[in-house]
Amino acid sequence: MPEAQTGLRVWIRGIVQGVGFRPFIYSLAVRHALTGWVRNTSSGVEIAITGPTAAIAQFVAAIPLELPPLARIDLLETRPSLPDDTQHFEILSSQVEPGQFMPISPDVGICPDCRRELLNPADRRYHYPFINCTHCGPRFSIIQDIPYDRSLTTMAGFPMCPRCQAEYNNPLDRRFHAQPTACAECGPQLSFIASGSTLAVREQALQQARVWLSAGKILAIKGLGGYLLACDATNPTAVAELRRRKNRGAKAFALMAFDLAAIQRYCEVSAAESDLLSAHASPIVLLTKRPATSLAAAVAPNQPTLGFMLPYTPLHLLLLEPTAGMPEVLVMTSGNQSEEPIAFRDEEAFERLGQIADAFLVHDRPIHMRVDDSVVKLVAERPYLFRRARGYAPNALLLFRSVPPILATGAELKNTFCLTRERYAFLSHHIGDLENYETLRSFEEGIAHYQRLFRVQPQRLACDLHPDYLATRYAHQQAAERGIPLMEIQHHHAHLAACLVDNHWDTTEPVIGLCYDGTGLGTDQAVWGGEVLLGGYLGYQRLAHLAYAPLPGGDAATRKPARMALAHLWQAGIEWEADLPPVAAFCAQDRTILRAQLERRIHTPQTSSMGRLFDAAAALLGVQQTASYEGQAAMELEALCAPDETGEYSFTLANGVFDPAPLWQALLDDWRSGTPLPRLAARFHNSVCGLNLQICQEVRQVYATQTVALSGGVWQNQYLLEHTLTRLKAAGFHVLWHHQVPTNDGGIALGQAMIAAFTD
Repeated sequence: MPEAQTGLRVWIRGIVQGVGFRPFIYSLAVRHALTGWVRNTSSGVEIAITGPTAAIAQFVAAIPLELPPLARIDLLETRPSLPDDTQHFEILSSQVEPGQFMPISPDVGICPDCRRELLNPADRRYHYPFINCTHCGPRFSIIQDIPYDRSLTTMAGFPMCPRCQAEYNNPLDRRFHAQPTACAECGPQLSFIASGSTLAVREQALQQARVWLSAGKILAIKGLGGYLLACDATNPTAVAELRRRKNRGAKAFALMAFDLAAIQRYCEVSAAESDLLSAHASPIVLLTKRPATSLAAAVAPNQPTLGFMLPYTPLHLLLLEPTAGMPEVLVMTSGNQSEEPIAFRDEEAFERLGQIADAFLVHDRPIHMRVDDSVVKLVAERPYLFRRARGYAPNALLLFRSVPPILATGAELKNTFCLTRERYAFLSHHIGDLENYETLRSFEEGIAHYQRLFRVQPQRLACDLHPDYLATRYAHQQAAERGIPLMEIQHHHAHLAACLVDNHWDTTEPVIGLCYDGTGLGTDQAVWGGEVLLGGYLGYQRLAHLAYAPLPGGDAATRKPARMALAHLWQAGIEWEADLPPVAAFCAQDRTILRAQLERRIHTPQTSSMGRLFDAAAALLGVQQTASYEGQAAMELEALCAPDETGEYSFTLANGVFDPAPLWQALLDDWRSGTPLPRLAARFHNSVCGLNLQICQEVRQVYATQTVALSGGVWQNQYLLEHTLTRLKAAGFHVLWHHQVPTNDGGIALGQAMIAAFTD
């Protein structure tokens, strides 16, 4: 007797479109001899299945265990249904559901299968720079709307040839419904342009670009989410010229090499770092530099690390394909002028990059949403994001509870925004520093795109307290236009909440927050940044903070660490003796003006910034007196730390204020006694680590909390983070720190959104 047939409906939400999920379900159903159908919807994937009860149970159990590489299931629901009378299993057309939404896959680096085909002379896609499949290629940067179908991407203008169409239609082919699929016959093509003229197309364009790079030229290359500027990283003249034209200052350039073996010739690469480099996201990974390499010194001045990535598109792979005379390592830095967003539209790129690049390697596949490269470092054996963008965004964070639709606009520097809906937080890709019109336009375009993709109509808004931030002004404007409530959230409270969300903290129980960064407006109108908070999503208390010091000239002090060193010495009552490095950084007249400014309190806002404390230490020890980019002085000070040094200095801790005055005197005494600079740098860092433990122990005695959250840009300092983690864990604390979103201001919007979600 034939086995009884039953029916089941399955609804799946998560990253299940554009990742080979339907062919996976098709193969799974065929394997279990089941009939029915699968289709994409605006909210995910829907499945109708008919067959024996046991076979259906095995089918459902296998779904989360055998997922395609890029798929992610956030929700799987089933409901019994009547058996279907279909005789086979099929894949139906997508169904549009008004108002529904779903997570979207980020852009993904080239997969091993496509790489093999790309470099195989016998393959029909040999050297085709836009090869992709359901396991790799563009996603977020080309999607215009959902559901994720070719007609709703920037590939809509490239009709498939018969062979590509056959692959696209075959459920057993890895290019089944791979929306960007194409070949040299029907897909996007390259052009090489110099002085406004097209010099070559297709393969010849690629080879021309390689010749120019080998000759020391600077190229603008249209990539996945925007333009990159490239040159030979071993050519000192080319690197110096790129730095000059781009107005880059001393900030390190990102690098790209053909494979891991090439990177290992320049950096120490652990097994975990190798995995990070080779991951689907293909981020820039900060690696320890080998002592002597052929790279130009100007690639990363005064830094012990290099930021390397592997080629994540077939075009980049072909540019770096090893041949005689071709550079082994290329600088691959964002295609922009300093402080501007990455260029992604062709005409915009020609205009903005024309004075930087000698030539352009472009293609005719439009980029819908610009996305910069992500930056990651391995810290305490865990990936630690410095910039969350390509490969990670717009991956949604799954929240521990459902929240209202909220738009949080983030901070001024390293801006991201965040939209929430139900149990999802859509933290945007890195936007940049909101200090000019171009970046503001990118911010506004990004918000509009995310709202459309994820069908979010915010019911409330959240922003930073600072009234002059462009993100704050935007939030106020939107609140007025939409007639919805706006919540202004203190900067460091948002940092604390972001760390809690990042760690799936699902309670309103308060924790100790060590929130250290460069700047954030406080409720007393001072510039905060060295904050010890007790709180969570519902609110916070400011239990302690770094002693206020004057910030002479306001933001000007962030660019001149010598100013902060002298301000801290003045605050501590320590004389500006002529032999001190920051004193020597000023002429006598400027020192007189600075002293008068401090004494008369002329444009000297008060700050408790931990970031400025590190700047002051770097200047006092002669490491750096003038910064060309944010955090430069502190980074160079960290790079000097002697790993075996255990000495440290003391702060005065009283009445909720930790005062560095005794630290400065002890540090100066050791400096004058000839203590080597690496030991002084380490002792300074150890002092802050010791302070962190002391504060947390005192708070625990009063409030009986064992959990500490570390958030804020200062925690990008690996020495500080790892040594603080060690001390706190040894003392029995449960320590939360970031792993899904940046600890810097790139995570602020997530914290703002969650605080707003908990506000009635």
